[in-house]
Amino acid sequence: MPSSYVIALGSNRRGRHGAPADEVRAALAAIGGDVVVTSPFITTPPLGPARRRFVNAAALIESDDSPPEMLARLKAIEAAFGRRRGQRWTDRVIDLDIVLWSGGSWSSDGLTVPHPEFRRRDFVLRPLAAVVPNWRDPVTGLTIRQLAARLF
Repeated sequence: MPSSYVIALGSNRRGRHGAPADEVRAALAAIGGDVVVTSPFITTPPLGPARRRFVNAAALIESDDSPPEMLARLKAIEAAFGRRRGQRWTDRVIDLDIVLWSGGSWSSDGLTVPHPEFRRRDFVLRPLAAVVPNWRDPVTGLTIRQLAARLF
């Protein structure tokens, strides 16, 4: 039986697919037929030293991949899009993160699900609320809608 994943997508730099929104659309296409539903795209200010505004979205996908396999798949897409590793808080062509997984919590070297920062990030919670408003955070027990309401 497939697992469900909620993936956060973001871009604030042109790439070979075009403007940031085009990069997010291309990343969704690269994920492929596993995409069940996608949030509307939102534009948000950058965190840290990045200068350009981000286009952010979330997607609910179904896959037989384990969390480490899904992470490897997303990292391969990022690499194919020209993402450079090792730089935090900078401009990027594409950023793909596993935020939630239907199996609850997961922790291994290089991967923590739910994403440790998602509860404090409006640019993640707003798109998530459009896709999975009633999904419960396995750590707090709160729904995505409740977590998003706490930020406003």
